[in-house]
Amino acid sequence: MRLPPAIIANTEEVLREILRFTSPADVTLSRYFKDHPRFGGRERGVIAEAVYAVLRNKSFFTDFAGAGNTPSMRKLALLGLAETAGIDALGGLSEDETHLLTRVKEVDRSLLPPQTQANLPGWLYDKLVAQFGEQEALQLAAVLNTPAPLDLRVNSIKANRDDVIAELAKAPIAAEPMPYAPLGLRVLKKPALQNLPLFKEGAIEVQDEGSQVLAQIVGARRGEMVVDFCAGAGGKTLALGATMRNTGRLYAFDVSDKRLAKLKPRMARSGLSNVHPVLIAHERDAKIKRLAGKIDRVLVDAPCSGLGTLRRNPDVKWRQKPEAVAEMQEKQASILDGAARLVKTGGRLVYATCSLLNEENDVIVEQFLSTHPDFELVPMNQVLEEQKIPLEMDQYLKMLPHKHQTDGFFAAVLQRKAKAKAPAVESPADASEIPQAEE
Repeated sequence: MRLPPAIIANTEEVLREILRFTSPADVTLSRYFKDHPRFGGRERGVIAEAVYAVLRNKSFFTDFAGAGNTPSMRKLALLGLAETAGIDALGGLSEDETHLLTRVKEVDRSLLPPQTQANLPGWLYDKLVAQFGEQEALQLAAVLNTPAPLDLRVNSIKANRDDVIAELAKAPIAAEPMPYAPLGLRVLKKPALQNLPLFKEGAIEVQDEGSQVLAQIVGARRGEMVVDFCAGAGGKTLALGATMRNTGRLYAFDVSDKRLAKLKPRMARSGLSNVHPVLIAHERDAKIKRLAGKIDRVLVDAPCSGLGTLRRNPDVKWRQKPEAVAEMQEKQASILDGAARLVKTGGRLVYATCSLLNEENDVIVEQFLSTHPDFELVPMNQVLEEQKIPLEMDQYLKMLPHKHQTDGFFAAVLQRKAKAKAPAVESPADASEIPQAEE
């Protein structure tokens, strides 16, 4: 089926803006579609898929788009559309353009230089090769350059997994249980979910399986006091609240009121009443000090490079810079130090990122342990056994797209030693001292 001629022009137009890398690709696309309301769902999907194909294959496509008389941005748009919709779907092509698209399709990419195969900027390719070796780095890059699947988490407060599978099948939407997350489902295609009763009623949430596992290893229990220290829009917060069976107190801290605002409608759908969103100014906020030494579990899903999410956000590899990663490390160490003050004796602190890089992961944890003798590492294999998660890990959780079919995630579980003296507090917590939900 031929695409309307305007699709090529619109793909080229939005691609020109996205490749300036002044804002995230999904934000730019969303704004563009809002400014062009005449597009239907199918047309938006075609344009978005083509844009993401260009972002994934930018190094490879650019080598071909730079030659000839056709403007390179049009060539990139055509290459993206040909990759996702097929050459036959494109009309109004010149002979040169048809030849270009056919030639690119016939290229054996395994014969290209490794970095071109990987479609990564040089600095990132070099880091991954140093960390994983060239062969595994190429395997990882190959998977990072494919679209992510659609993963769901069943809200155990409202439904069970088998019932949700049966209900989705009526839509009809095919979904299958995930191997690691006990409440996870992988949808075999990518249907629109927002109008389904299951979604509207809060029985399901979109959440990558790796993110679900990360929430599970926190080990939150009924009646505990738990903090999601960098809650964002609250995907892991909601998972933690359900694990706690809507009991205890679960604080969702974040420095962005916009992110916390996105959590509130999700909370309303979820049926959770134990979640308390709290806006903080920074990791030393007085609201945090009032809870020092009183929290059973703290999750720090730290701000990071986001390089584990390249299947969903391929623009990140082109927008991210090595100097920004270095600056991030200082922030990560400071946030982890601030969050650690909350943890009670015997309590647990989980440090996590969606980064693939050791300097944002292992290195931060090892620095923390060297300066916080009152904490010890709980081996991840022990934590996974406690939670009955069928994953093989050593000291840390390292979920990788090419091994586990999830986003890239890192996590370490740290425990405040029972013999250590907890941080001094003015007096036991009472209702006036505890940070209240933002109105």
